[in-house]
Amino acid sequence: MEIVEGIGIGFAAVIAALLILFARRALVTRTGGIIRLSVRVSTMLDGRGWSPGFGRFAGDELRWYRMFSFALRPKLALSRKTLVVERRRLPEGQERLSMPADWVILRCTSQCAPVEIAMARSTVTGFLSWIEAAAPGAASPRLASQDWPAA
Repeated sequence: MEIVEGIGIGFAAVIAALLILFARRALVTRTGGIIRLSVRVSTMLDGRGWSPGFGRFAGDELRWYRMFSFALRPKLALSRKTLVVERRRLPEGQERLSMPADWVILRCTSQCAPVEIAMARSTVTGFLSWIEAAAPGAASPRLASQDWPAA
């Protein structure tokens, strides 16, 4: 009888965790402007350290949420005012195994800290337009290099 109770409690805990995970995702994604986005959280090993998630545009911020997390707050928030795209490249080596083939990696600087983000090629255009969009008269170099290689 104790084994059956233990299995029942374990099963209930797994179901509760899944419900919380899906409820969190529903709360975060309830407003539009959601994109699939991976962020490189570790550079210890070449080509590794990518964490899948999704980004949400909220005013002048791109908020990144980990895919498999219970947190309601974003893990990373990139401000449009301080974000500069340095370069873009295609996935190389191990990266080709961890992300879809049509994704592009953007190396950005945000508040003097480098960050690498990966997204679908079709999403890059909208992302770059969002970065360049600013209030009238607020001219600032958002893109460090205009001579990027064709991706």
